[in-house]
Amino acid sequence: MSKDLFNRYIWIVDTIRRYGKITREELNARWKRSPFSNGEPLARRTFYSYRMAIEELFQITIECNNSTFEYSIKQDDAQCESMTNWLLNTTAMNNILSGSRDVANRIFIEDVPSARQYLAVVIDALKEFHPLRFTYQPFSRSTATPNVVIEPYFLKIFKQRWYITGRNVKENTIKTYALDRMHDVTLESDTFTMPEHFDAEAYFRDSFGIMFSHGEAKHIMIKTTNQQAKYFRALPLHHSQHEMIHDTYSVFSYKLRITNDFVQELLSYGPAVQVIEPPELRAIITKNLEEALSLYKKAPTEQPKSNTDVS
Repeated sequence: MSKDLFNRYIWIVDTIRRYGKITREELNARWKRSPFSNGEPLARRTFYSYRMAIEELFQITIECNNSTFEYSIKQDDAQCESMTNWLLNTTAMNNILSGSRDVANRIFIEDVPSARQYLAVVIDALKEFHPLRFTYQPFSRSTATPNVVIEPYFLKIFKQRWYITGRNVKENTIKTYALDRMHDVTLESDTFTMPEHFDAEAYFRDSFGIMFSHGEAKHIMIKTTNQQAKYFRALPLHHSQHEMIHDTYSVFSYKLRITNDFVQELLSYGPAVQVIEPPELRAIITKNLEEALSLYKKAPTEQPKSNTDVS
């Protein structure tokens, strides 16, 4: 498939999604102003062909309301929708940025280094149900572990890193590995079968990020400033988030397992966030803050040298 044709599909889906409902005439008017039309209308037969290709490629159905003659998008599977939305948003953004090379020195984006080397081979393992063999270098150890073999169950991106979760064959346990800490990744020739009882979506449902805990999910309540509340409304910490608005503050509640990545996230907001409950999470946060404060009460072991140059 040519890049231009793929981008045409993206344009059609993105346009219909943004407008919610749109008539054929309205879509055609916007098409003629797009970079793909050369000012020509989108032929009905071509549009029908694109609709079929979009459904096959993205599992997106473009429906037509016969009473209003408006087109809209139907998509039932939530996980498929999440993946498709990510793909569409990423591709749409790439299309926008590719046409902005003249201001490239004034556009700054986040790097995702873990996607460069092994993402393609990991996705192949997911699609074809092949085990993965690799050497793993965790940050917590000085030596790498060679010949780790896992049956990959699912991929997840979190804070600019890709992670693969699956069954460690030797240990017979489900583990998560960061792609940027994997080396010498190869596909095994044999195949495996996903366990029927395993639900990938449910595995991290009560987790904040990529860390998994067998502990019970807790009812968590945090108090935030009005300013911080605006950020949480725009980008919720978790899908279970609920807000109770007060005059000078907000209280957000969650159903979450207490994991280290969630603790670190709360600590990153400083005095803008206060844990109300549960008591064990308050104790963890308090201990972390006290340990950090004790470091600053001590004199630094090495004083920075004074720079007397005046610029």
